[in-house]
Amino acid sequence: RVVGESVEGLAKWIARTANLALVWGHARFVDPNAVEVNGQKLQADRIFVNVGGRAVLPTWKGIADVPVLTNTSMMALDVLPDHLVIAGGSYIGLEFAQMYRRFGARVTVIEYGDRLIAREDREVCAEVQRILEGEDIAFHFSVRGASVKAGDGGRGVRVSLDVGDAGGTAHELEASHLLAAVGRRPNTDDLGLERAGIVTDGRGYITVDEELRTNVAGVWALGDVNGRGAFTHTSFNDYQIVADNLLAGATRRVSDRIPAYALFIDPPLGRVGMSEAEVRARGRPALVGVMPMTRVGRARERGETQGFMKVLVDAESERILGASLLCIEGDEVVHSLLDIMAADASYKVIQRAVHIHPTVSELIPTLLENLEPLKLA
Repeated sequence: RVVGESVEGLAKWIARTANLALVWGHARFVDPNAVEVNGQKLQADRIFVNVGGRAVLPTWKGIADVPVLTNTSMMALDVLPDHLVIAGGSYIGLEFAQMYRRFGARVTVIEYGDRLIAREDREVCAEVQRILEGEDIAFHFSVRGASVKAGDGGRGVRVSLDVGDAGGTAHELEASHLLAAVGRRPNTDDLGLERAGIVTDGRGYITVDEELRTNVAGVWALGDVNGRGAFTHTSFNDYQIVADNLLAGATRRVSDRIPAYALFIDPPLGRVGMSEAEVRARGRPALVGVMPMTRVGRARERGETQGFMKVLVDAESERILGASLLCIEGDEVVHSLLDIMAADASYKVIQRAVHIHPTVSELIPTLLENLEPLKLA
């Protein structure tokens, strides 16, 4: 309902904007400077492609013959699953896993890799798994083969999977509902891009430069479709880059954007900049600070001491390289570090700041006072 109200409000705002015509339909390029919608040809010197993406299904045998939920249809589900099986142990899958476990459903997560959210550092993955297992969410890792078929009497789904290498353990799961959360693909396969000569990469994302221009003059690609970000906030920033460059004479670039995102479980994971693995791969001297939430007064007072805060700093420039805040209010606290990074300021600026007590943020300066050299080997 909340999402629906937001979409409806945006549509009404666009529709009543002066000098703007809103056309509902499927647009396809007919040449580099024109698209066709509902049989009508629309031509312009500037075309902006912002068509988003959609969920993909796992390549399991029988997947096309059973009902499968995605992140979109999951939002419309009006019953509580008896047993929700989720294909994919990354951000979307884990958010729905904890949500529906707390609603009262039994939840099992199936992951092809050997750990959750593989792009994160291993200690983050392990702690997230520990937190979710503490809520009785079950996991199967290193799945090498899976198939699905309708359950007994046509009700639900039966999932068969092999875990581990050849000769691994076979499992049978009876699920009332199956959620696919194994990734997304851009909505570029039916846009007529070949008629316009617009280039895409091997995964279907429209190739863009640092100012989000495609290879075709007068055509820009924004949002999920360009592969330069997969979040609402990065999509909006794409708009800001293009608008400022076209209308205000700016020279904003995608590479100016500091990567930042969150995993919205409880406690949330706030992420900014580089992971520890990425910092190690640079091979340059770095500092690291880690603080368990058991040392944070605000967390103890609220009885929410799961997780930790970790910050990485360049030892020579004193610039913050990245942070992983898996903790209460981590999705908010991380912005204090993001802002210092955006200002290109030394970590000592925030280390010497006086924060309000009692808060989670007040421990960031303490954390930065106790940095230690990061072992690169």
